[in-house]
Amino acid sequence: MGTLPVIDAPDWYEIIRMSDGVTLIHEPWIKPFFRCNMWHVRGRDRDLLFDTGLGHFSLRRHVPLVTERKLTCVASHTHFDHIGCHHEFPDRCVHAAEAEILADPRNEWTAAGTYATDEMFDGMPQGWDTARYSIQPAPADRLLAHGDVVDLGDRAFEVIHTPGHSPGGIALHEKKTGILLSGDIIYDGPLIDDVYHSDISDYMATLLGMRHLDVSVVHGGHFPSFGKVRYRQLVDEYLAHKRQAGCHLRQHP
Repeated sequence: MGTLPVIDAPDWYEIIRMSDGVTLIHEPWIKPFFRCNMWHVRGRDRDLLFDTGLGHFSLRRHVPLVTERKLTCVASHTHFDHIGCHHEFPDRCVHAAEAEILADPRNEWTAAGTYATDEMFDGMPQGWDTARYSIQPAPADRLLAHGDVVDLGDRAFEVIHTPGHSPGGIALHEKKTGILLSGDIIYDGPLIDDVYHSDISDYMATLLGMRHLDVSVVHGGHFPSFGKVRYRQLVDEYLAHKRQAGCHLRQHP
């Protein structure tokens, strides 16, 4: 393989406008498997930013969209590729089960120690050094729980706790539009249930519980967005594969 091109900050991020006031912010020089989808949602009183990417280059400095208005920054979970720029935003939210990691994001806790390597990239970010990569602490201002609401004034996103990929994973569901910001519990690619704090039984229970959610479009933590039919298909494929492998749902009291 030849030498990768070196990419400087102004060319690092790409902004793609979707429908219903939703905008995708991503880092196209990171390979799709590692490339976090950051979702910006425009509200009447404030905006929402769901995840903040790798964090090597400042989001606030290079993506004007995230500084235009008041903004609530939510972590779908605390793996390194999703929380890199959380420290740049004053109004930060995370599920209580992963609040300690957001406040003290050690590489062994964020999976950076395993996955944050030169192999992630199709273009090398200017100044990147794998040995020195780490995420800055970003203690949460608000701890989220299942059933809580992130209120944008004219839009309300309900928190769904999604343990499995990680213990404090969450998705956000807007019932009015059927939009699901799903984080890493479900996306149209290989689902990861073998990180050090993943739990396959929890993963199965979460997806079984979410299967009949009324969704119109799913904006996942990785890979392209998709609709209701593909959503159910992905859930059923995962559950069938795990049952075939002899995995069982954990029985909760």
